[in-house]
Amino acid sequence: MLKLLLIAAGGATGSLSRYAVSGWGQRATQGSFPTGTLVVNLLGCLLIGFLGVLFSRYMLIREEYRLALLIGVLGGFTTLSSFGWETFALLNDGQRWQAFANVAITNVGGLGLVWVGYRIAEKLYGA
Repeated sequence: MLKLLLIAAGGATGSLSRYAVSGWGQRATQGSFPTGTLVVNLLGCLLIGFLGVLFSRYMLIREEYRLALLIGVLGGFTTLSSFGWETFALLNDGQRWQAFANVAITNVGGLGLVWVGYRIAEKLYGA
């Protein structure tokens, strides 16, 4: 139960951090390019790479705290960090085709499903 509460608290912290950092990044450039989201995603990838190896090799911490930080905080901050970590793990394990498939399916499939969801909403609600 403590593990779930810590992950939930971490998720709330990560979401609020995403809102703050993304807003800062977007205001800093004042353009139409989604700089704020890009900053959040890249920062999240950097952090999960650093903390993932730190917590698994050099600074062993209790599982619930590791999960609260990696899944809760960084999961709330950006799921791209998890995607990056898992794809890197596939590459690191020599599973190049699986890594390529993960990148291709996530990006092409994700964009395609955004389009499908958009079209469904249009049909249902005349959006």
